[in-house]
Amino acid sequence: MGKKRIIAAGGLVFNEHNELLMFLRRGYWDLPKGKLDPGETIEACAVREVEEETGLRNITLGKFITITTHEYFDTYLDEEVIKESHWYHMVAASDQPLTPQAEEDITLIKWVKKDALPEYLNNTYPTIVEVIRLFFSEQPQ
Repeated sequence: MGKKRIIAAGGLVFNEHNELLMFLRRGYWDLPKGKLDPGETIEACAVREVEEETGLRNITLGKFITITTHEYFDTYLDEEVIKESHWYHMVAASDQPLTPQAEEDITLIKWVKKDALPEYLNNTYPTIVEVIRLFFSEQPQ
């Protein structure tokens, strides 16, 4: 039997200082993303998940970046799944309150300067490193 495929979407959210929004969840730095709801577009899902997980509002959806996949055991579904995450560039103002979504085990949210990213990428998931590196590699220098 094939593994269950879960579609998700999220964002690399930058503020007006070109800092990237990252949060701490279960001991790892992560980016906002989550599962697609029935009847929802991928783009709407990406923005909704950022809002729910961080409390940000007035998010400007930018260009599509990439799709990452990773496999894991879902304890709620009690089965192996493949999560396909669709990633978008987003912009939001930094003067908004940040509210970690406790039910998603998010404990801390930070705006991270580009030159500080390596220390955060040392404590994150391979797919997060992949999408951040891809994004920056495609930006004009």
